[in-house]
Amino acid sequence: MPDSNLMEKIVSLCKRRGFVYPGSEIYGGLANTWDYGPYGSVLKKNVKDAWWKYFVEDRDDMVGLDAAILMNPKTWVASGHVGSFSDPLIDCKKCKTRHRGDKLLEDKIGNAAAAAVKLEDIHAKLIEEGIKCPNCGAIDWTEAKTFNLMFKTQQGVIEGETDDIYLRPETAQGIFVNFKNVIDTCRVRVPFGIGQIGKAFRNEITPGNFTFRTREFEQMEIEYFVHPDQKKEKFEEWKEQSKIFFSDILGIRTDNLRFREHEAEELSHYSSLTFDVEYRFPFGKTDDVETWGELQGIADRGDYDLSQHENFSKKDLKYRDPQTNEVYIPHVIEPSFGCDRAILSVLLDAYNEEKLEDGTERVVMKFKPNLAPVQVAVFPLLKNKDDLVQKSKDIHKMLKKSFRCEYDDGGAIGKRYRRQDEIGTPFCVTVDFDTLENDTVTIRDRDTMEQERVKTEELEEFLSKKLAQ
Repeated sequence: MPDSNLMEKIVSLCKRRGFVYPGSEIYGGLANTWDYGPYGSVLKKNVKDAWWKYFVEDRDDMVGLDAAILMNPKTWVASGHVGSFSDPLIDCKKCKTRHRGDKLLEDKIGNAAAAAVKLEDIHAKLIEEGIKCPNCGAIDWTEAKTFNLMFKTQQGVIEGETDDIYLRPETAQGIFVNFKNVIDTCRVRVPFGIGQIGKAFRNEITPGNFTFRTREFEQMEIEYFVHPDQKKEKFEEWKEQSKIFFSDILGIRTDNLRFREHEAEELSHYSSLTFDVEYRFPFGKTDDVETWGELQGIADRGDYDLSQHENFSKKDLKYRDPQTNEVYIPHVIEPSFGCDRAILSVLLDAYNEEKLEDGTERVVMKFKPNLAPVQVAVFPLLKNKDDLVQKSKDIHKMLKKSFRCEYDDGGAIGKRYRRQDEIGTPFCVTVDFDTLENDTVTIRDRDTMEQERVKTEELEEFLSKKLAQ
């Protein structure tokens, strides 16, 4: 069972150590916007790089894409977003706060049961279940109404002569509209996939829980094109690869992960089968309630998207097999990852509080070395000794060519260790007076806190082996 106060601790650490800041903070902020700080931005880059390498670079059946955020508005008509991309909105009559009726029902009666409740029945169901306003505790709801989640903006330079367009609510459609371009310009054959990482925007009614649900977020998305006969086999392969990514690449504990299949009532209009990879988040309402939140969805989208775009654009989006000459519209398996949620799960999973032998406690972020914002920190034992400082800076300059490396001479050595523990730095290198005598340094391991002496000339090789473990 996760620590019920863990989310508060993570939010505090993220602000204190430069991982995540409240957006526009000096102006009072903007609700549910967050800025990744110096260490958070590196952590985010490392997560994206790990995803890209594992799912795109290391595979022979994947290519990459970086599609535009703004698209022809007909795209969103074809995809169904203009007509059906909405949430059931309800207001509390007492405190005037706005909520998603389906989410309130999900918390009380479960996902599948809530999905079966029609829009016109949500109000009655809320009353029947005695569901209180999370803000004021009243049971006094308005009728539910639909609320489209897309952000609308205008394209044009003269007011009154502009066209309505949308900020994309997902990155997937940029892949679908470029399907033919990729087929024509790259030597790819079905089955193959297209992956991209990019921003998406949804005007969520009730964002919250730190970076778990925000209106501006980043997706790491794949559309994998298959022959209809290959769907079952490839779907299972993507489930296995997704599990490996979260557990082995990101280092998330398997007991905090689960697969959950959507019941029929939950399925999107385009999907015949969907599994979510969920993480056990610590924002349950009480200590005995576990909250599982989606990190990734794996959906069988059928041929819905390519068929819709072929119909609306009047362009031929069929695929001809070069060996059999069979012509068909490929079906699609979509593994869609939430980048910000993946980072949040990494932060939560890495957080540890440890009581030391001397009775003190330390907080340590046990990131995998491939994700750690700083891999090696270099200290002079004393900052007022010029020879120690110069030697430390020379070693730092040498190591930063191979590792994400930081130099730190602020405060007592013990405080520097604690700071690096909270940043998640796997190894600290200390230059002391023995270094000046025999050219060895002390290396301190983040997880064990054990120290050993290593010759400076062997330092890079030593760290490379350690960080690769």
